[in-house]
Amino acid sequence: MKIVTVTDAWAPQVNGVVRTIEATNRELERAGHTTQVIGPDRFASVPCPGYAEIRLAVLPYPRLARLLADALDGGGEVAVHIATEGPLGAAASRWCRRHGVPFTSAYHTRFPQFLRAMYWVPEDWTYAAMRRFHRKAAVAMAPTPTVAAELRAHGIDNIAIWSRGVDTDAFRPSPPLPLDLPKPVFLYVGRVSVEKNIADFLLADLPGSKIVAGEGPALPQLKRRFPEVHYLGVLPQPDLARLYGSADVFVFPSRSDTFGLVLLEALACG
Repeated sequence: MKIVTVTDAWAPQVNGVVRTIEATNRELERAGHTTQVIGPDRFASVPCPGYAEIRLAVLPYPRLARLLADALDGGGEVAVHIATEGPLGAAASRWCRRHGVPFTSAYHTRFPQFLRAMYWVPEDWTYAAMRRFHRKAAVAMAPTPTVAAELRAHGIDNIAIWSRGVDTDAFRPSPPLPLDLPKPVFLYVGRVSVEKNIADFLLADLPGSKIVAGEGPALPQLKRRFPEVHYLGVLPQPDLARLYGSADVFVFPSRSDTFGLVLLEALACG
């Protein structure tokens, strides 16, 4: 089978959506399937407000329609998966419904909580948009039973569980980095943004040292507010695995994530 994934989040972005798609496609190809990703790199795009590293496709429908038609005209069994609810996801849903092509969708980001934290958008408004999007899919995939129950409570009932995994060839116990820091070392890894609730971690009265690894729009503010914290930016995967192994405590303060792949990465690294 050929699996075509349409996503508004794709490389060079570094986030859980991208890593999930990469890991899933790697395992699908090992199982003998073929995969294709249609991401914003193929379209004219603009920066997402507040997240310059995220690009949003501009008027993607005409080109996306050609790409999807070409993918389905190649013969054989083809599945279309829409990974995100952005401009590409909306255009792909529209094309599939116009042409009678069933598709699956995924709920990677708790946008109702995210938009409330970032822009004070009422959650009910965003849940209404999520219902309109995901109820058009043959199946909407949620990462955990808790998230599935949350979606059902807001009127999205075509749910299946699609859990997560990490690459244990990359994330495994490794020699620690030579960190010359007072112990214990407390580590946060991930996007540095308001909805991740990192300030609560940095405000905590803890002994030793705190590390934040990642980038995002809240980084300059956190650096000014908490200059004693060690900020490492985005690390290559081998160094990140070693960093996980160098910490005494992994901290995940987010209240808005659907899963949190970094939790599995930290566990896999010991």
